[in-house]
Amino acid sequence: MAAVPETVAKMKAAGLDVRIQAGAGLGAFLPDEVYAEKGATVVPDATSALDGANVVLKVQPPSLEEVAAMSSGSALISFLPPSTSMPVVQALAERGVTAFSLELVPRTSRAQAMDALSSQALVAGYRCVLLAAQRLPKFLPMFVTAAGTVPPAKVLVLGTGVAGLQAIATARRLGAVVEAYDVRAAAKDEVQSLGATFIELPLETQEGAGGYAKEQSEDFLRRQRELLGQRVAVADIVITTAAIPGRRAPVLVTEEMVAGMRPGSVIVDLAAESGGNCPLSRPGEDVMHGGVIIHGVRNVPSTLPLNASQLLARNISTLLLLMVKDGQFVPDFADDIVAGCCLTHDGQVVHPVARDLLEKGVPA
Repeated sequence: MAAVPETVAKMKAAGLDVRIQAGAGLGAFLPDEVYAEKGATVVPDATSALDGANVVLKVQPPSLEEVAAMSSGSALISFLPPSTSMPVVQALAERGVTAFSLELVPRTSRAQAMDALSSQALVAGYRCVLLAAQRLPKFLPMFVTAAGTVPPAKVLVLGTGVAGLQAIATARRLGAVVEAYDVRAAAKDEVQSLGATFIELPLETQEGAGGYAKEQSEDFLRRQRELLGQRVAVADIVITTAAIPGRRAPVLVTEEMVAGMRPGSVIVDLAAESGGNCPLSRPGEDVMHGGVIIHGVRNVPSTLPLNASQLLARNISTLLLLMVKDGQFVPDFADDIVAGCCLTHDGQVVHPVARDLLEKGVPA
C-alpha cells in the first residue's frame, strides 16, 4: 500500500483530504475501517479515487487506462522505472500529469527517509533467502548427528547494496556459510562485519554516484564473469541483487555458469524484472535448467505486505509532504530531491534518463 493509517493521519494533519479505494489495504491486513478512523474517505473503486484527485499515490506504475482517468495538471507518486515504463511515462506527459518516480529519488542523506528502493530492498533481501531455502533440497545450517555430520550450505551473494547485505545477514542467521562480491571496494568492510567472506577479484572498482554501482562496460562484465565462475560452481545458493536504477540489469551468471553448478543448486535473481542478472530467469517463475532451479523474483516485497507497506508509505508520505505547503501541493523544482525524481512536467518528459531512452528509440 502507498498509504497506511499512520501516514493518512500525517497527510490529514498537513491539511490534505485523503481518499482510499475500498479494499485496497486488505492484502496488507489493513481494513477500510482503520483508514476511516484516521480521517480518510473510503470510495468504492479506483475510478472514484482518481476522479478529480490533485495527487495520486500508487505502488506500481499506473495502467494506460488509469492515466486517462487522471486529471490534467494532477501529480503522481509511484514506482515508475523509465527503462520499462516509457509508454506510461509518455502518456503521463501527454495527459499533463507531473510524475515523480520513487526509483529516481536521489541517494543523499537528506533524501534517506524517502528512499523507497532501500526500504523495499531491505524486505527483498530478507525474503529472497527464505525463498531460496524453500527450494534448496538440503539444510542451510550444519548439523552434527548420530547419523553423521551435515555440512552447512554455501551461499554466494552477488551485489551488496541494501538487499545484498540483508540477504547476507539472513543467510548467516540461518547457519549458512556466506561469500559475497560487489564491484564497489567500499563494500568489503560491510560484508565482513556481517561475518561473510568478501570475494576480491583483480578488477578495478566500479563506484558510481550516490553509492550505487555504476554501469559497467561489456569488457568488465566479461572478465568479471570469468573470475566469478569458480565461486558460482561451488555454491548451493546464488542470490543476485545487482541493479542500476533506470537501466537494464547486468548479466552476472551466464548459462554456461549455470551448467557448471551442481544439480539441486538454487539461483534467486532479484533483478529478474529489470532483465535479470541471469539470462535464464523468468519474472515470477521457477526455471529448471540442468537440475538447477532459477527463481526469478517478482514484486518480492508484496510477499511481506504489512511491513513493506509501512516502510513504503512512510517513504511516500515524506516525499509528498516535502511538496505540500498550507494544505496545497506546490512542488519546488529548485529542490534537488523534487527535481531529481520528476519524470514528467508541463507536458514534457523532463528527466535526463527518460529523455535519453526516448532519444535511443525505446518503443512507446
